Amino acid sequence: MASVFKLKNPIKQYDWGSPEWIPQQLGLPNDTGEPWAELWMGVHPEGPSELALPTGSVSPAPRLLPELIGLDPARYLGEGIAGEFGALPFLYKLLAAARPLSIQAHPNLAQAKAGWERENSLGIPPKAPNRNYKDPNHKPEIICALTPFTAMAGFREPGEIIKRLKTLHVARETSLQVAPLISALEAPAREAALRGFLAALFSLPAETRQALGEYARRYGQDPVGEYAEEWKYAAWFAELYPGDPALIAPLYLNLINLKPGEAMNIPAGILHAYVQGFGIELMANSDNVLRGGLTPKHVDLKELTGILRFAPFNPEIIHSPGVGNSPGLYRYPSPCREFSLYRMSGCGGEAPFPLSGPVILIVLEGELIIPTEKLRLKQGESAFIAFGSQLVFSGNYTIYIAGTGTELLGSLPV
Repeated sequence: MASVFKLKNPIKQYDWGSPEWIPQQLGLPNDTGEPWAELWMGVHPEGPSELALPTGSVSPAPRLLPELIGLDPARYLGEGIAGEFGALPFLYKLLAAARPLSIQAHPNLAQAKAGWERENSLGIPPKAPNRNYKDPNHKPEIICALTPFTAMAGFREPGEIIKRLKTLHVARETSLQVAPLISALEAPAREAALRGFLAALFSLPAETRQALGEYARRYGQDPVGEYAEEWKYAAWFAELYPGDPALIAPLYLNLINLKPGEAMNIPAGILHAYVQGFGIELMANSDNVLRGGLTPKHVDLKELTGILRFAPFNPEIIHSPGVGNSPGLYRYPSPCREFSLYRMSGCGGEAPFPLSGPVILIVLEGELIIPTEKLRLKQGESAFIAFGSQLVFSGNYTIYIAGTGTELLGSLPV
């Protein structure tokens, strides 16, 4: 019975994507020049993976990965995962951000279920532009850089935000208008300070927002001083989204610069945005996004503030520690039961694949050979490996693997 299934994955063409990075990774032409923002691998109904090869003994032959798994969840996922989640519990992506994504946060599980049921009861169509909840699941995630990758994540300490806002006092036309922001941040309790600051920011009148944008474009073209990097990005955001209050987000969110191979976890309720770079993203199987600026899309400030963590948060950068006694395998720690990210490399010889499935892997470099399956996967190709598979890999390759954290074979202690 087949245990490895090559995949064909959908491309999401959002305007912040790159016309080059994903096509180059997949070795495919992009004849239209349109931006390719994300490649989805998994079973999410908004973009399920297809099976690229015949499924052999499986009859009737399914066309989509969720159809295959649905034939026998215990067989393909294992009884534990099938019993707990009922389906593949993660969504795996290549993400190519040539421009910043919207500032956003994701709900926890209870918030997602409540929001999903509430919007269903209100009769809001699933694809309506004002729909906040696309499914009843939470969306913690991990991002791993494949190129230098810039992000913003988590509120700074209120005092640190005040220091950055006070740089605006060199601009006469904006110094008084930002006084409500500074006043809110001076509240004695951090939660109240950050909550009040965000409310004041989105309450700024249009003329103040325009003045902030003009100052950012002017000063950020050639910034100097301690906060030059923050103003450089604020100037870019002001060009892209003039009048958006979140153009000063680098002043109140932490700027994160990941090197290739580095990663960070983004829990539920954390305000963040991926600014620029190419990476691997892995999350719970959800597409729930509450936006907070830098976007022409729907911003529901009341719903957003209802799910946000109003506390300073600076994500830890993960430097791909080793796993067990397999020197070519690296596991990125994750606090979530739904997913775990691995990187693995091979240097020509045969070696047992140290994970038992269910996993999805994608080849980032070289060629992966699975002799027992008579399968070769070249750069950019991906596959689903069913639970309980005992495989041998060979070839020169670097692959990234999405699993649940339960698939390490017993001979490999974590």
